Amino acid sequence: MTTPPSADHPPPLDATPARALGDFIRAHRERLSPQAVGLPPGPRRRTPGLRREEVAQLCGVSPTWYTWIEQGRPVSASADALARIAVALQLSRAERAYLFELAAQRDPAEPDPAAADAPTTLLHTVQLVDSPAYVLDRQWNALAWNERAADLFVGWLDGTHDRNLLRYTFTEPVARELIVDWETRARRLAAEFRADSIRHLNDAPTRALIDSLSAASDDFARYWASQDVGGREGGRREFNHPRDGRIVYDQITFKPAHREDLKLVVLVRE
Repeated sequence: MTTPPSADHPPPLDATPARALGDFIRAHRERLSPQAVGLPPGPRRRTPGLRREEVAQLCGVSPTWYTWIEQGRPVSASADALARIAVALQLSRAERAYLFELAAQRDPAEPDPAAADAPTTLLHTVQLVDSPAYVLDRQWNALAWNERAADLFVGWLDGTHDRNLLRYTFTEPVARELIVDWETRARRLAAEFRADSIRHLNDAPTRALIDSLSAASDDFARYWASQDVGGREGGRREFNHPRDGRIVYDQITFKPAHREDLKLVVLVRE
């Protein structure tokens, strides 16, 4: 028989997402000294770091609400309030991202979903790669590509075509001829996009893309409805190129450190 949680038998530290969030915030509060945030040290402190009341004051929230957050109570924490906590606790970029993941919230400081501007250095890097390479935004529109990628992806990166990878894969007949084992790759692509887009699934551009693809492609609609989820993986990619015949590549995907909404994809010839 399982003993219910009590004062003598507390639940595990990460028993709930709210508890994990509270533990994370408390640990970082205790690491921060009053001097680090411009407060006088004051009298001797019984516990390390800032007091809860001090963090609440820095965040502009009530001490009671902040205490409940640290205690792991199921209270609502808006993205704006979490952003103020991140600033008050002087969290690093990685720590801030982790905070928002724990709270299942989207960081308001993330790049604008509609932004289509990639860092200049990233665009320049694509041109330096001696293999097919391209950059995708969060809706998987190609923002940049090199000549080798244009040569490989006929009907997508050559000429004047729609630059969305999903629309190309599911609505262009040439894609079915180019991609070896199209059905397996297309199903996998839909599952990867579901996983990749979960944090911005309700953004207007993402929603519009999914709706238009579901209407235009029975295959996409069926794969999307299956609820399959898969991480974007690299590995072997085979193509039946109209000029060069069967070509095999190893695909590698990179995410820029400060723009994780973008992807740099490189195909290395086997």
